[in-house]
Amino acid sequence: MDHHHGDAQPDPDVFETLESEVRSYCRSWPTVFDRASGTYLYDERGRAYIDFFTGAGSLNYGHNNPLLKGELLAYLQRDGVTHGLDMSTVAKRAFLETFQEVILRPRELPYKVMFPGPTGTNAVEAALKLARKVKGRETVVSFTNAFHGMSLGSLAVTGNALKRAGAGVPLVHSTPMPFDGYLDGAPAFAWFERLLADKGSGLSRPAAVIVETVQGEGGINVARPEWLRALAELCEHHDMLLIVDDVQMGCGRTGAFFSFEEAGIVPDIVTVSKSISGYGLPMALCLFRPDLDIWEPGEHNGTFRGNNPAFVTATAALNAYWTDDQLEKQTLLRGEQVEQALASIRADHREETKELRGRGLVWGLEFHDTSRAERVTGRAFELGLLVETSGPDSEVVKLLPPLTAAPDELDEGLRTLARAVRDTA
Repeated sequence: MDHHHGDAQPDPDVFETLESEVRSYCRSWPTVFDRASGTYLYDERGRAYIDFFTGAGSLNYGHNNPLLKGELLAYLQRDGVTHGLDMSTVAKRAFLETFQEVILRPRELPYKVMFPGPTGTNAVEAALKLARKVKGRETVVSFTNAFHGMSLGSLAVTGNALKRAGAGVPLVHSTPMPFDGYLDGAPAFAWFERLLADKGSGLSRPAAVIVETVQGEGGINVARPEWLRALAELCEHHDMLLIVDDVQMGCGRTGAFFSFEEAGIVPDIVTVSKSISGYGLPMALCLFRPDLDIWEPGEHNGTFRGNNPAFVTATAALNAYWTDDQLEKQTLLRGEQVEQALASIRADHREETKELRGRGLVWGLEFHDTSRAERVTGRAFELGLLVETSGPDSEVVKLLPPLTAAPDELDEGLRTLARAVRDTA
């Protein structure tokens, strides 16, 4: 039988018929996107959407940032290496030198740089694996409502019951502790310290503690600088490594390049991904003190651990945005703009809203009615704004606008959000 493939009719909805049921964001935003530029995404019908989601924090500098795009196109045009495992390349050298000069040295951070597989969860897996190898102990302490990724090691230190249930196997060697503010009025580390001191507590001596300075998926829960400092001291006192997961809150999201800078702490290990490439290209780093670098060659690897096009855009982003403090100052200023607009929404809906939380350009508005946030984000989409929910019951509207968004773009998105809240009252 002769098959004329050219005559086949296109599937009316190939996403529905062919793509797995696991898909999620496309259910919240039922359109087919085609182009993206700066703060806007456009669907195939040409409709514009303001993006206050930014690839879950992967597009801090906006979509198709022209300062980075030119470098990427030039690199590809000259047949620059695209895939190189962890071979030495010109693109990797340029990134390492720039990262050292622009980020590490000015902050007096002593870190070695490791390229794991190019995802946040892989950076976390590398961090956990290294901490256990260095200390020779299995237990890692994490925090309530933490999110660290979807592979098994990362999932074991993640709090969300639904996500954990997807593992299909026991998630072991981790112990949760209360995050800052989780227990109203309780002294910060009373429970943790008691368990560490008591031989009958049942807590195996931990190798490390892993923490987000702001819990993104967990509901925009912001750790106070003094809480983070107390945690760092606790880790030092009890011979535990401190891992800061800066996958979503790093690369300037909270103002400073690293979200822990404000607290004045120096974690032993830091995980970075999402916006490190600056362009939405997959890339991740695991950073650690030189004395922890006891890896055997190839002991943690991955086929795509050397994404050279991402090195090119990452280097361009560091040069464009981090050689001075302009972006950091601007982020804090824009953050005040967002906070004021959200405070005004709260004032108009005092009975319905529970709390407003955030830092820099990550903000969350929590509602008493746990179904309200989903209705707000659904209505926002209809009005041309992409914004997602977070928190254990999806009860928080979460704002992650691009750091490069202009004040009028922020205003437009915030006005749309205010209308979405009104329309769902």
